Amino acid sequence: MSSVEVRPMPASSLSRAMIEGPAGNIETDVNDPGDPRSGIALIAHPNPLQGGTKDNKVVTTLAKTFFALGYVTARPNFRGVGASAGAHDEGRGETEDLLAVAVHLTRQYGELPIVLAGFSFGSFVQTRVAKRLKAQRMVLVGPAVNRFSAETVPPDTLVIHGERDDVVPLAAVLDWARPQELPIVVIPGGEHFFHGRLNLLADIIVRHFQS
Repeated sequence: MSSVEVRPMPASSLSRAMIEGPAGNIETDVNDPGDPRSGIALIAHPNPLQGGTKDNKVVTTLAKTFFALGYVTARPNFRGVGASAGAHDEGRGETEDLLAVAVHLTRQYGELPIVLAGFSFGSFVQTRVAKRLKAQRMVLVGPAVNRFSAETVPPDTLVIHGERDDVVPLAAVLDWARPQELPIVVIPGGEHFFHGRLNLLADIIVRHFQS
């Protein structure tokens, strides 16, 4: 087990920002652990056309995990979701929105290392963001590589997938990873939303960042 305890983020750490983006305001939840900060974790949620928001339980697990590791965590709602302006753009506009949030956070917190993290559709968007923003690391959970044309990623990217994912079959992720010689961490028995395995998901991430 890891030496970092992942627990709910204090309410006092939360600020809700409306960040100016190319399609209008981007509703973003930011949790700041205070000094010393390890970096900034920018976290992308699953497909809004299937109900994905910043409050998805995998996304909030990612936020709690990075907060425990000392990162400022940012969870934007993609365009057209919640109070975010605009309309769904199949990953194109969403990429621009995440880049705008990253610029805002860098202005606010300084030139801290940035981690790009995403779940499902959010992972696909982050593979696009990574082509234009230098990130310290990437964490992709349940990447929807069978539904969207995900980019190649750096070799130290942490990819976590459920063995029994029936939304994105493990075989599809392996087919995407194989040409990149990219290892995949498989959670035995895990499905797309990691029911009953969110603590294990968090522990894998903590151990990866402590190694």
